[in-house]
Amino acid sequence: MTKWVMFLLILTVGCAVPALADSTHAQDVSRIESSAEVFHDVMHMPDKGIPVKLLESAKCIAIIPGEKKGAFFVGGNYGKGLVTCRDVNGWSAPFFLTISGGSFGFQWGASSTDLILVFRGKQGLEKMLSDKFEIGASAEAAAGPVGRDANADTDVSFHAEILTYSRSRGAFAGISLKGAVLQPDDSGNAAFYDPATRNAILLGGVPVPADAQPLIHEIVAGAGERRQG
Repeated sequence: MTKWVMFLLILTVGCAVPALADSTHAQDVSRIESSAEVFHDVMHMPDKGIPVKLLESAKCIAIIPGEKKGAFFVGGNYGKGLVTCRDVNGWSAPFFLTISGGSFGFQWGASSTDLILVFRGKQGLEKMLSDKFEIGASAEAAAGPVGRDANADTDVSFHAEILTYSRSRGAFAGISLKGAVLQPDDSGNAAFYDPATRNAILLGGVPVPADAQPLIHEIVAGAGERRQG
């Protein structure tokens, strides 16, 4: 094994260790702020946002920010983000999660990637509440169509449980995340909500905290809904 390969391995492990550490309340707030920024930027990209029709029918939206304000993507294929789901009052308080594995790279060198996952049904949510699930195995996923006014009534939109998107170096497009594993970030949720349970957060049993209101307002505006709260 060459010295160069050893250097890359050490660098990757060194970057990954901080990402795997428990989250603090301040880091949770930073993650919310970064997620709101990502969603706002994507929905304001000319002719490149997520189709409004998809957001109008979405059951949950997950956002995993790239290397912004906290380097949530570290080590090539590990990231921290959050998800919010529709409840009886609108959109739920954010639920913190992690994503790992899969045949993709979140970050290489100075490049960073943001991810957005649009859940079309409750199957993925139910599996995540139980512990974790693998995209493509536990729930069917596909690269999502782009364009705010694009026709979302396609075969892929009807049949895929999850539509996946990525933004890297300003480019926004659908992406395949087959093999990636989503699971709750228990340390993040405990730091922000303790002692709220997974179900209480995602099913609307916890009021949206003030720190998360800007994120919810961005999602409501992106889906063409009236602001809540």
